[in-house]
Amino acid sequence: MPAITFKNKPVTLLGNEVKVGDKAPEFHVLANDMSEITLDSSKGKVRLFSVIPSIDTGVCDAQTRRFNEEAAKLENVEVITVSADLPFAQRRWCASAGIDNVITVSDHKDLSFGKAYGVAMEELRLLARATFVVDSSDTVTYVEYVAEASSHPNYEAAIEAAKAAK
Repeated sequence: MPAITFKNKPVTLLGNEVKVGDKAPEFHVLANDMSEITLDSSKGKVRLFSVIPSIDTGVCDAQTRRFNEEAAKLENVEVITVSADLPFAQRRWCASAGIDNVITVSDHKDLSFGKAYGVAMEELRLLARATFVVDSSDTVTYVEYVAEASSHPNYEAAIEAAKAAK
């Protein structure tokens, strides 16, 4: 597993590290309306997963806004923001921020995404910051585990990977 810190303190990641070329792991998360979302929910599309610790923090806010702006320009790419925030908090935040190009999903229930993609921080029950691109055939084409969870991801690399995926 990659070495991750949160505010410069090491954290333990649960699950398995995902690598480029892997088949994307299945997961079960909740949409803002409490319906279940899985990998198969977006089958046949390119997916850019933007993983954040909490929507109500500065870097997570900026990351979600940046990918929301980029999502409007990406053809045939679904941008999904994943956090352990409650669906109600995500819905409230999106409404107040005018976010409508990304899908926010909650991994609060059982950290299914976090464990499947190796981003569940055991000590905090939050997700570590990461980005993943999964192509339309469910193959992982891009992975970034951000070494310090309070730092920004490489937006340009993730966006270019999403554009290049088929």
